[in-house]
Amino acid sequence: MRGKKIMFVGDSLSTNMWQSLACLIHSWVPNTRYTLLRQKGLASLTFEEYGVTLLLYRTQFLVDLNVEKVGRVLKLDSIKQGNMWRGMDVLIFNSWHWWTHTEHIQPWDYMEDGNRLYKDMNRLVAFYKGMTTWARWVNTYVDPSKTKVFFNGVSPTHYEGKDWGEPMNSCRSQTQPFYGRKYPGGTPMAWVVLNKVMRRLKKPVHWLDITGLSQLRKDGHPSAFSGNHPGNDCSHWCLPGLPDTWNLLFYSTLFSY
Repeated sequence: MRGKKIMFVGDSLSTNMWQSLACLIHSWVPNTRYTLLRQKGLASLTFEEYGVTLLLYRTQFLVDLNVEKVGRVLKLDSIKQGNMWRGMDVLIFNSWHWWTHTEHIQPWDYMEDGNRLYKDMNRLVAFYKGMTTWARWVNTYVDPSKTKVFFNGVSPTHYEGKDWGEPMNSCRSQTQPFYGRKYPGGTPMAWVVLNKVMRRLKKPVHWLDITGLSQLRKDGHPSAFSGNHPGNDCSHWCLPGLPDTWNLLFYSTLFSY
């Protein structure tokens, strides 16, 4: 991977994975020089001796979110920001976390599909439309001989203890993973939607299906100890922690892909 550019594209869970990989590489070569650059929406970390650059492009939905006269518009059929992703050697995409947000933490005022504006719609339907647009972008712009594409699957949350048989609890104060052959909470519907989109891709995309193994890690969240997310954070993951496992799967797949 000398001289290669690896870009993570997605929300704060992509940040989780980017930070994890950066720390793993630094632990393997702790004395190598590196350069870290940040600007709005984009960060890059270059390990200078090896010419390897890890980039992070922050986008909550993959599809475009624009400010227009009517307000903030989530465009389900547009990915103009995709021009920033071209020319990479490896792309690792992620999305879902922000599609469920409502009220004061919802970052858009309208959704747009075609020429029609919607005040809201079923979020799984919206997710399907957005991911279909992403798949169309991959099919159109990715050259598999130059770029390897991955999609890091749906990362679960652990806010509701009923999902693992403890209805009065959440991830807070959890110190053990769920032990069992099958997670009681079942398969998230977002996983079903993503699976449908993946089957329709014409270009090779490796789906890092981390949902099942991540569901077991009810103990892996920062909960009340997250410096960036006040309250009880059962969405993101501690580092060192589960994203390291995601990256080990990514590493293994990258060199067998």
